[in-house]
Amino acid sequence: QVQLVESGGGLVQAGGSLRLPCAASGSIFRINTMGWYRQVLGKQRELVATITSGGSTNYADSVKGRFTISRDYAENTVYLQMNSLKPEDPAVYYCRLAFFHSGTLYWGQGTQVTVSS
Repeated sequence: QVQLVESGGGLVQAGGSLRLPCAASGSIFRINTMGWYRQVLGKQRELVATITSGGSTNYADSVKGRFTISRDYAENTVYLQMNSLKPEDPAVYYCRLAFFHSGTLYWGQGTQVTVSS
């Protein structure tokens, strides 16, 4: 069984920064992709950023240059550093782990990010 635990959400002023960690525990297969997605009430969940076990990253156009995804392989933790937060960034941010060979997906419980203008 795999568990993902996110933290780091909260309220920040526009232009500010937040760092979201997500720790994975359980049976973690070596070849995987970890990532962050976000969802606003009434809208579909959307990709924010992903990072593979090989270190390749992918970002949504809306966050390029402002957000950085990284991972600590030893701790099975992925981080999302969010800088220059904008009024359009508030959402529930979800961590996801995808195993390459099986395609199995795991989701965290989500953490709320709120940006005040």
